[in-house]
Amino acid sequence: MIRNDAPVRWGMGFQDPATPVAEGIIRLHHELMYVIITIMVMVTYLMLRIIYNYDYRRNREVRKERSGALIEAIWTLTPTVILMIIAVPSFALLYAIEEEVSPGVTVKIIGHQWYWSYEYSDYGEEGISYDSYMIGEEDLEEGDLRLLEVDNRLVLPIKTHIRLLLTSSDVIHSWAVPSLGVKCDTVPGRLSQVSVYIKREGVYYGQCSELCGMNHAYMPIVVEGVKVEGYKEWIKSKI
Repeated sequence: MIRNDAPVRWGMGFQDPATPVAEGIIRLHHELMYVIITIMVMVTYLMLRIIYNYDYRRNREVRKERSGALIEAIWTLTPTVILMIIAVPSFALLYAIEEEVSPGVTVKIIGHQWYWSYEYSDYGEEGISYDSYMIGEEDLEEGDLRLLEVDNRLVLPIKTHIRLLLTSSDVIHSWAVPSLGVKCDTVPGRLSQVSVYIKREGVYYGQCSELCGMNHAYMPIVVEGVKVEGYKEWIKSKI
């Protein structure tokens, strides 16, 4: 099965989800589209009826319209009920995003102008740390994605609860990977936390999503989800 885990030319939809949070975001979006389209059709119909019925060439009779308590109650209570219905799945999704689970892996992500640093502090005395820079166009190989490939990917195990700690060393950046359902600002002097549970193997692409200076467009993110066995071998090779 062909996966859509990276931006595509003229793409109009979401990237394929790889986490339960990303699946929930896409599902909520699709459900809300039915509500939005229904409201749009009803409002458009009412506007056209008003324009048609109250056209001065068709209806020259002057009417003195009076306020009606019933109609005012309807157009006040109906949006309130709709918002309350929408709030139920929205709050459930927000709770799932903010839920804290005992992590099996913890990675610290640091934003710089204009690259990312990753630190695995759970392994060895000094841990594992490295920087991730964008690969220039002149160094790309066939099949690589322009402005999205990096020299060192963030390697994470699948089917494992992962805690990401995010901060910045200079200005505000934003670590965003659509397929993982993650978009979190990295703020200097502040440590943010995001939980991730990757369900399948793959390579997931993202970019800095906060204007952070001249080279903001050159801060790609590449996350490689591998099986736990492969992750252990990768850790051994880095220690």
